[in-house]
Amino acid sequence: MDIFLEALFNIIDPITLIYMVIGVGAGLMAGSIPGFTIAMAIVLTLPFTFSMPPAQGLATMISVLVGGLSGGLMSGILTGIPGTPSSVATTFDGFPMARNGEPGLALGIGVWSSFCGGIISAVLLVLFAPQLAMVGLEFQPWDFFMLVMFALTVTASLAGEHLIKGLIAGAAGLLIRTVGEDEAVGVGRFDFGSDYLLTGFDFIAVLIGLFAFSQLLSDLRNPVTARNALSDRKQVKVKIEHRRAIAILIKNWVVVIRSALIGMFTGILPGAGGSIANILAYDQAKKAAKDDSKFGKGDPRGIIAPETSNNAVEGGALTPLMALGIPGDITAAIMLGALLMHDIVPGPTFIKDEPALAYSIYIAFFLASFIMIGMQSGVLRVFVLVTRIKTYVLATVILTFATIGVFALHNSIEDIWTLFFFGILGFVMRQLGFPLAPMILGVVLGNIAELNLARALAIDADPMLFFVRPWSLFFAIVAVFSMIFPIYQKHRDTGSLIERLFSPLVLLSLSLPLFMMGGFLRTTLAIAAIAISSFILWRRFGSSKSKV
Repeated sequence: MDIFLEALFNIIDPITLIYMVIGVGAGLMAGSIPGFTIAMAIVLTLPFTFSMPPAQGLATMISVLVGGLSGGLMSGILTGIPGTPSSVATTFDGFPMARNGEPGLALGIGVWSSFCGGIISAVLLVLFAPQLAMVGLEFQPWDFFMLVMFALTVTASLAGEHLIKGLIAGAAGLLIRTVGEDEAVGVGRFDFGSDYLLTGFDFIAVLIGLFAFSQLLSDLRNPVTARNALSDRKQVKVKIEHRRAIAILIKNWVVVIRSALIGMFTGILPGAGGSIANILAYDQAKKAAKDDSKFGKGDPRGIIAPETSNNAVEGGALTPLMALGIPGDITAAIMLGALLMHDIVPGPTFIKDEPALAYSIYIAFFLASFIMIGMQSGVLRVFVLVTRIKTYVLATVILTFATIGVFALHNSIEDIWTLFFFGILGFVMRQLGFPLAPMILGVVLGNIAELNLARALAIDADPMLFFVRPWSLFFAIVAVFSMIFPIYQKHRDTGSLIERLFSPLVLLSLSLPLFMMGGFLRTTLAIAAIAISSFILWRRFGSSKSKV
């Protein structure tokens, strides 16, 4: 209790609180600007923390982080441009809901989902940091590759009714990511002797081009629509609907908990991050829904899942840093650098050796989430006024800022051409009915998959290692059933054989890698999976025979 009180007094110091408020505001601003990543904001904050005490400096950086994670939803929902890669999936339903005349509700759901994700991950960080961190250490290149393969199967559900077009778009995204120098061996590919292509296409430029520029071109096609504001098209509620948003979250509490756990688990895995977590959480929310026809058209669950998961990611990323001294992502790595600057070396004994600092990080993470919910509620009232600006004016401003943001990444004019080219490509794909989400997924995950595949084959060329290691087998099984899931959905509630076998087969299959992992908990989970699947099979087949 004495240590907790010491840490609490460190954080509630008036100067520290002022820095935290400034940090959350800076993070919200950084997250809402397309092209300005959270990592960039943290890096810019780092020099200002050198002269601060360790607890105060880390609290400031955590505040920027929490604000940045939530800032991306504002531009994503109101303009269709994800402010950060971790808010890509938020645009799938957030932007349509705003266009349907409910931007206040969409923003309210996003804000409170972000808050819930941060709080849940903070609780899990405090309770299970050492235990959860050990899971991340078990992952090797084979396991990371299979995790990405599982994530890529999300293409099937994101494509909706246009499965073939979705698969083509996903494959195109993977192809785009192969242009440039191979990170594993340093060999140029598809560069055709051009230095521009040798450097590859910057991900942020591709993302903004596909989402922003293509959307702006679609909006400006019709001169009448271009002269209207969003609020001219229909009655738009410009007030943030907090009560209604909270009621929707309570109604979908299962989605909140599941998405937070997905984000926490993904954050623990080094290098995975919010760009994977928000897509996975969106996919699982869609697959778990009895009626998924509203997804992509403004379904609240399509906002809850990605926003909850991407805020839970950083609780997961801080877990291996706190427990093992291993950063879970680039922002955690920057915080590790801040600790080292103060002659504090995180490791397995960090929580025991520096308990006051560890508790300060916990408290700062909690408190920053509450500051975020208060500040963002005020900021959103201003942001939602975007709906009253004429479309052609808004398009000009958005394109200008997006171009400046893309150029600022590397001070390169080539990145602007990348934005322009992929904007045209995205516009053409929209007109031909190709979904852009699978293509973005391929671009996001292609590099991670290729790098881990190269690492795995460099260590051992035996391809069977992708199927005999427990975690890689686990994700391979999940990937297979994920691809079959759309077929299962079509036969749901029909009493067909595939509907009756799908759930028990999933449980039986996953029990094998759980047994292979060993340990009391996982063995118990494997036995429970077998028991539950056996009971389901008996209910669906055995009981029907006995009645006959």
